Order: sequence, then structure tokens, then C-alpha cells
Amino acid sequence: MKFKEILKTTQELCRPFRVANGRGFRLKDFDPAATGDLDGDDKPRAEEALQSGVAALSAMQDMLYAQDHWAVLLIFQAMDAAGKDGAIKHVMSGLNPQGCQVQAFKAPSAEELDHDYLWRCVKALPERGRIGIFNRSYYEETLVARVHPELLAKQKLPPELVNKHIWKQRFEDIRHFERYLANNGVVPIKFFLNVSKKEQKRRFLERLENPAKHWKFSEADLPERERWDDYMEAYEDTIRHTAAPHAPWYVVPADNKWFTRIVVAAAIIQTLGALKLAYPEVGKDALERIKAAKQALAKK
Repeated sequence: MKFKEILKTTQELCRPFRVANGRGFRLKDFDPAATGDLDGDDKPRAEEALQSGVAALSAMQDMLYAQDHWAVLLIFQAMDAAGKDGAIKHVMSGLNPQGCQVQAFKAPSAEELDHDYLWRCVKALPERGRIGIFNRSYYEETLVARVHPELLAKQKLPPELVNKHIWKQRFEDIRHFERYLANNGVVPIKFFLNVSKKEQKRRFLERLENPAKHWKFSEADLPERERWDDYMEAYEDTIRHTAAPHAPWYVVPADNKWFTRIVVAAAIIQTLGALKLAYPEVGKDALERIKAAKQALAKK
């Protein structure tokens, strides 16, 4: 598949799931089991499309690295068992590890709790020319911390700052932060892998029944699942207040992993394709030095 065809195909593929303006956003409008114009019988074609996408991403990453102007930040958020790790593994499989920076954010350490909530993420931002991948992110502060407000007490905030306005203030902080990133050549792309409660149950049971997957199951998974409605409300509010043209959310159907992965790849390709990436042009003087080096090597 030619590059222009890939760009056109990916644009059509990811458009229905792109949220660049959160006004009126409703999570119920996005079907976790959606597969676009594809169905289960199209899985081989989808896998072929993913491989084409991975090849395109590899070529674009090489130009991103060589040009050294832009950085791209991929943020993955999801409920447990939605497939974040698998999406990252399969979509980024063809990229040069030297051009990627991956950071998984778990519960904050004692040192991190002594700083503002953006601190640990700011430290992990990608350098120019690189793709940064956040497996969870500062959005945990409007999701997990909202569902579990007791976590705010551990952040040692001044008591007067923990009030009914805190979530609105954090949305505002994040919007300004992502605008700052975009103004400095760091392009945020945010993915919410939208898995259904029914499919999550099936995947949990698979983990419990398959010894090779026992390690993936955590005792905290079931209590968190009981707070499903609270999490969906938190995700809806977060996406509604932080989606923007320069930092869009992609609400990616996650019940079918094969479709999840091609949508994620499509969104990344679309973003990179809009950056006018190109290899740096070599000037006349440099060309003369290259010519001289070739001649010198030919004589040895």
C-alpha cells in the first residue's frame, strides 16, 4: 500500500473516534465493540493493514528523529484489562527503540508525593525527535484520585485547596499544560481504550483460568470493577473538559483487540503525517565534503 493511500485509509478509520472538542461529549455514544466497516471475518485484512501501518510508522519515526524538531507524546488510559500493554507492544513493534521513550506510571512514590502531580510526568517528557509513550499519566489525577478521594490526603495539599473546585482546576491546569506542550513542539495524542464491562469480565476470567496469565491478575481488580460507574463518569468528565484540536482524545473501541490496534496506529500515522516531516537537506558545502570523503575512501 502506498503512503498516500495509507494516510487516506487511516484518516477514514480513526475519524469516528477522534474527540477534539469535548462540548456535548457522551461516552454512551461510543460503542466499545465497534469495528467500523470491518467484522470478525476481516481480521486477516486488519492484520495486514496493521503491518502496513507499522511499516509507515517506522519510516515516519526515522524522519521525526532525523528532523529533530517535533516530539510526540502518546498517552494511554483505560480500565484494567482494556489492552493498553498489547496495543503499545503491537503498534510500536516496528519502531527504533532509540527513538522511543516509554514510561509506566504506577502509584506515586514518597518523593513524587512531595511534588506537584505533574512533576513526575514532566520529567519523563520525550526529547525532540522522539516518541514518548505514557502508560497511564497525569490523568490519573482526574480519574483514580477522583474515584478515590482519600488519595488526595496523601498528596499533602493545603486543606483549603482540597475543595469542590479541585477537579475543575485540574482540568484547567491540564488544558494549559497541553497547550504549553503543543506551543513547544510536543504533540499530545490521548487514547482512552474503551472496553465494556462485559468484555472486562471475560478477560478477568481468562486470566484466572489460564496459569500463564495468573500474574496479570491483581486483588485490586475486583474492588475497582465495583466502581465501574464512578470511573465512567470520571472518564466522561475528563475527556469532555480536556479534548482540544491540539490535544485530541481518541475513544478507541477496545472489545476487539485487533481493531483497537489498527485505530491506534491510524491515529498516530495521521498525526505524524500532518507534521510535514522530512529528512534534513544537506547544504552545498556538506555535499562537497561528502564527495571528498567518497573519493578518499575509494583510494584506500
